[in-house]
Amino acid sequence: MPPKLREIIKELEKAGFINRGGKGDRRNYVHPKVAKPITISGKAGDDAKHYQIKAVKAVIEESRR
Repeated sequence: MPPKLREIIKELEKAGFINRGGKGDRRNYVHPKVAKPITISGKAGDDAKHYQIKAVKAVIEESRR
């Protein structure tokens, strides 16, 4: 079973990403070491899509470099 969006958001915030807001159910997270922001769309209780999980892992890895 895929994780919930709230769990991915916790991982992003733990890695130092900051929510800069967004419209509707979209949230844009930025990090000083990552060039492009990552957008997470959906309600916090929704299941995360496979591409969202992959993108979050990639940007967290990029932020550690």
